[in-house]
Amino acid sequence: MQLAAEELLDQLAPLFDENFTRLGELGAAISVWQNGKSVLELHGGFRDAKREMPWTADTIVLFWSATKGLGSACVLHLFQERGIELTRRVIEFWPEFAQAEKSEITLAQLLSHQAGLCAFDASVDVLDYPAIIAALEKQTPLWPPGTAHGYHARTFGFLLDELVRRIAGITLSEYWRTTFADPLDLDIWIGLPDSEQERVATIYPAKAGGAASPAEFYRDLATSGTLARKTFTSPRGLHAVSAMNSKENRALPIVSFGGIGSATSLAKFYAMLANGG
Repeated sequence: MQLAAEELLDQLAPLFDENFTRLGELGAAISVWQNGKSVLELHGGFRDAKREMPWTADTIVLFWSATKGLGSACVLHLFQERGIELTRRVIEFWPEFAQAEKSEITLAQLLSHQAGLCAFDASVDVLDYPAIIAALEKQTPLWPPGTAHGYHARTFGFLLDELVRRIAGITLSEYWRTTFADPLDLDIWIGLPDSEQERVATIYPAKAGGAASPAEFYRDLATSGTLARKTFTSPRGLHAVSAMNSKENRALPIVSFGGIGSATSLAKFYAMLANGG
């Protein structure tokens, strides 16, 4: 294994460096694990547009929707600890969820993006947690639950967080910290504390140019009233990439897209899951 890892490093390190030396990328890190062990760790470039702060092994970065996997793991761990089957209905733990034809939605359907709650009709701010939960309770599913699935881009984390609060009595962010992050020594945060702010790489919008693909999706995303548009604007707010560079927003425990951490810790977490926990 040691020889294979060295060969992997020799082959991939020059290609990785080329992103910064020739292709104009800013900074990044990569971590590859196999059979529960790290076999490749690379970092390079810079964590700011002025190229004054090198991207080091200690750098952490916002990883957007990869946070959903952490949230799902927390919920599934909680169900396992409490002996809760996925076939049970959400309303057994969250009675107010029964409004608007949602009484038969199962935990499995909620976790697999089949509940039809990827968007809601009410205009609610992403920073107003109580209003978001109330909107989800009142929302009629956008398709018959269980008949199809659609990516719950922004609502998913709030659905998970509320389940954990109802069952465990703490936020999902707290559950993550005490169940996974601290015991496994993971440098990952859902809600970044002030003490870690100086290590974070600044996020920048993707470079413009080229045709967006798939074209139909991006056309719908830009068109008012489409399901894609509603999905990525429910709840509203924090749409600009740069908005997630403020300390205040980094500190928010947003399970849908607010996770911040290192490539090594994120890979270590998924390596643990892939090897039977």
